[in-house]
Formats: sequence, C-alpha cells, structure tokens
Amino acid sequence: MLYYSTNRKSPDVTLRDAVVRGLAPDRGLYMPRTIKTLPKVFFENIDRMSLQELSYIVADAFFGDDIPADDLRTIVYDTLSFPIPAVRVEENIFSLELFHGPTLAFKDVGARFMARLLGWFNRNGNRLVNVLVATSGDTGSAVANGFLGVDGVHVYVLYPKGKVSPIQECQFTTLGRNITAVEVDGVFDDCQTLVKNAFMDEGLASHMNITSANSINVARFLPQSFYYFGAYAQLKAIGKADNLVICVPSGNFGNITAGLFGWKMGLPVKHFIAANNANDIFYNYLKTGAYNPKPSVQTLANAMDVGNPSNFARVLDLYNGSHADISSNIGGATYTDAQISETLKEVYDRTGYLMDPHGTCGYRALKEQLEPGQTGVFLETAHPAKFKEKVDAITGGDVVIPERLQAFMRGTKQSVPVGRDYSGFRDFLMSQKG
Repeated sequence: MLYYSTNRKSPDVTLRDAVVRGLAPDRGLYMPRTIKTLPKVFFENIDRMSLQELSYIVADAFFGDDIPADDLRTIVYDTLSFPIPAVRVEENIFSLELFHGPTLAFKDVGARFMARLLGWFNRNGNRLVNVLVATSGDTGSAVANGFLGVDGVHVYVLYPKGKVSPIQECQFTTLGRNITAVEVDGVFDDCQTLVKNAFMDEGLASHMNITSANSINVARFLPQSFYYFGAYAQLKAIGKADNLVICVPSGNFGNITAGLFGWKMGLPVKHFIAANNANDIFYNYLKTGAYNPKPSVQTLANAMDVGNPSNFARVLDLYNGSHADISSNIGGATYTDAQISETLKEVYDRTGYLMDPHGTCGYRALKEQLEPGQTGVFLETAHPAKFKEKVDAITGGDVVIPERLQAFMRGTKQSVPVGRDYSGFRDFLMSQKG
C-alpha cells in the first residue's frame, strides 16, 4: 500500500519509507492511500476470536500488501503478549485497561509493534537507524522498552525536565544500552518541535539515519486500532455492544485517530468523545471551528499536556477538513485539575475502582454525555501507580507499585541535558555515531 502526506506536497511512498522517514518531506503526516472496509463476517465472528487473532486480521488490512503473512502474524502476536480487558465500572460504563503491558501504559501496543516492524525492515541493513521520540510521559517508556536491545536501532527519548512523573522518568532514563534519554529544559511542545526540526535538517540526515516513534509515525498509531476492535469483541460477547460510545483521553490525538480508523474500517461505534484536561485546543475547535494552538499548561494528567496536537492533521484529513462532520462524530470535554481530582476520588470511594488521572477524564466525559440505551467505554491509559504521588494524595490511599515499576526505580538515572533551542540539540546529535 502507498502512503501520502497530509500536506500533499510530497510523492507517495511505500510502507517502509513511511516508517523509516516518520515525517514526510513537506512536514505532513503519512496516511494510507486506502482504508479497507473489513467484511461483515469478521464482525459476526469477532466475539469468538482472541485479541491476537482479530488484530492480525486488522493488521493485514493495513500491512498485508507489504509484509508476508507469517511474518506479520509473528509481529502481531508478539506485540500483543498481554491482555487488554474491558472491566465494568458501573452498569453501562466499562474501562478498557490498557496498562497490562511491559511499561503499564497503552503505548506499549504501538511501540512494540513499531519496534518489531522496524526491526523486520532493517533485518538485512547495515546502517544504524536512530529513533527520535518526544514524550510527555508514557510514550518514552513504551518506546524505550519496546526498542531496548533491538539490533541496528538507537533511541533518543526527549522529555521535558521536571514535567513527567518520577516513575515515568525512571522507565526510560535507567536503561542505557541503545537508549539515550535527553532532558529538555522546556515543555513537551518544545521536545516535539526539536524532533520535527531534526527531520527537516538535510545536514543531519546526511550524518545519521533518523525516524520518529511518536504517533506521527504510521507504525506507532495504526496498531492502536487493534484494541478498539478488541473492546467491541468483549462487549459483543456479553450483549453490550449496541450503541457503543468510546471516550479517549486525548493529548497528541494519535490514540483517538486510531479509533477513527477502526470506525472507517467498519467498527460499529456510534460516537467518539475526546476528553481533554486544561489543554483544550481540540475542545475549542469543536465549539468554534477555529484551530488555535497555544503553549501547553502543566496538569495532573501530564501525558495530555499538549498545546498543538500533531495528529489533528490526520483527523482533518479523515473528514476532508469538514468541521461539521468532525463535530457530528466526535464530542469533546475539558476538565480542570480540581475536577479530575474530584472525580477520581468519588469513583474510587463509590465503586472501589481506581483510575489514573487520564482515564478519569475519560470516565467523567462518558458519565456526563452518555445517553440512555448506550454503552460507554473509556480508555484507562496507564496504571495508577505510575502517578502514585498524585493518586495517593487525592484518595488518601497507598497505591501498590507493581514489581515491574519497582525494578525501574532501582536503576540509576542517565540523561543528557539540552536547552529548547535546536542548535544545541543538533550539535549533540552531530556528535553521535551516525
């Protein structure tokens, strides 16, 4: 399958080129030229399939023209080596728990898939591939651990100094080997800008082969569609899949974009909701039709602290730029830290179910917008222990830290400090092995 740029000023490329380049030369994001509709029989039988089985069928629709079936099946099955259960929180509201992977965050799916796909593409290569990834929290840990030890790949994780949780920071600053943590004196948007500028730097490109593992990369966000189908399959098995509404805590909008791709492929979702924290750029777009990026603000739900969501370009492209179509299919919500804290504690006290701050935004939006006869699913994107200090302070409890997280915390921090200016970051990369 060929991939085109959302800016439409660059030629179409193959899947391999789209994955290795990350960003198109015209600074657009790559999109598959065709979104295949899955057959009716797939949805009729989906509740009798395992997550790995149904995900392979979805993956084949995207990648089957480019990767042999046996190799693609191996990549998918190896990626999804952990469960993603839909857990009932109350009568018609379910939490899709995306924190059962190696780093206890939803980004394990996309990061593990991309690592294995890039490794497959680079299996006969003799030039190092350098992966640049900006993170506001969970992306860095998922990508770093997904690529840890992969031959022929070096990962540089850019993160904003003092603006990720201590546990999140431990997950990518203590690894060493082929992982380098870059501590940026700025906010997430500064990290993302540094990465984008690096892609456009021809001099740097001649020195080193670079790509991105952020959700701007098609190999990162497309596999996230797998668990939307998995959620539908679980609800269909218990007779709760009709009138399905899915709420996605949204920062850079790669996650909800993957869900929209699933919908385009035929997934029976009645409505989507994008739940924001105080970074309400998309919410304001829905209300006004004007997209006005602005500097991000720091919140309890730090992984959503994004002031200029990259994947908004893909959302626009999916709907041919129609604000009316977007706002008719996607609802919005925005919450302050006080509202997040209030809801997290109320739900925990009432039901015993403990959410992280991001999932809390998703739950509250569902609770407020779900209509009678509808079933709601919100994405619980990370284990609450990854935000232990915040969650404990809100609930008065003591979240147990899983051993997987404790192991990271016992490591020694290794990071490279840089400023937000591109010249300093460029000098650092130019000093590295190409």
